[in-house]
Amino acid sequence: MIQLPVNEYHHFNFAESLQFLNRSPRECLHQVRDGAVYKLLAPEGAPVLLRIREDAARQSLSAEVLEGEVSPNGEAYISRFMDRWLHLSGSLQPFYDFAAPDPLLGPLVKEFSGLRLVGIPDLFECITWTITGQQINLAFAYTMKQRLVQAFGHTVEWEGGTYYLYPHPAVIAVLRPEDLMPMQFSRTKAEGIIRVAQLMADGRLHEDMLMRMTYEEARDALVSIKGIGPWSANYVLMKFAQHPQALPLEDAGLHNAIRYRMGLPAKPGIPEVKKYTDHWKNHAAYATFYCWRSLYAK
Repeated sequence: MIQLPVNEYHHFNFAESLQFLNRSPRECLHQVRDGAVYKLLAPEGAPVLLRIREDAARQSLSAEVLEGEVSPNGEAYISRFMDRWLHLSGSLQPFYDFAAPDPLLGPLVKEFSGLRLVGIPDLFECITWTITGQQINLAFAYTMKQRLVQAFGHTVEWEGGTYYLYPHPAVIAVLRPEDLMPMQFSRTKAEGIIRVAQLMADGRLHEDMLMRMTYEEARDALVSIKGIGPWSANYVLMKFAQHPQALPLEDAGLHNAIRYRMGLPAKPGIPEVKKYTDHWKNHAAYATFYCWRSLYAK
């Protein structure tokens, strides 16, 4: 059993994390049931199935290995992954202090208190998820991701269930756009996904490189890749790199949340969105995430 301590446990609501993780029935990279999340990882190249539950007595989460074997190095990998996935070592107090007097954010932090920013610690998954989701609704994006994962990801069977790992860049790098287009990826998206896979398989783009960069350097590096625009770059820097100032300004969900929460007659344009978000600065990632959370029911 791996114990995963949570910083500021009084500002941690695991049930809220599960609500977000369970927002789509088409999600295939984890399963939520009975107050736990089941997740397949490969800490040292071999698949390990985990059941992650809250251990309230220890003010932590526990990760139980259900299938596979884990060395001490593997346990360290799992701890790092979980920290970045659920932002366990983060501090919410500065954001809550900032948000409290704000007419948009103040009610959100009360309503969803303890929600941590759920990230995507795998860079290839994170970038290709943004490419998949460009200009389509969220439900269809999940369908396309499910097709990609089931076709090219690794699977583990356990007690009648199937658990998936996201495809490795080297697997996708050798494909042609025609291999993805029957899954309803456009040619442009298929080319973008394969391009990123090739960059990562060749070592021209890797996680450590991006994590060492400043926010501005990382944003510019991502935007320089064909198929990745400002929205995708900021999404990646928010969900993978955890840059607090990352703001996907063009995000339709953010626009809808501002409209509904502020009672606007129509979805705001970019100039109006900027009026609500310009002062967010180093709280932009969390502010955006709480706005997204307001769009789906408890």
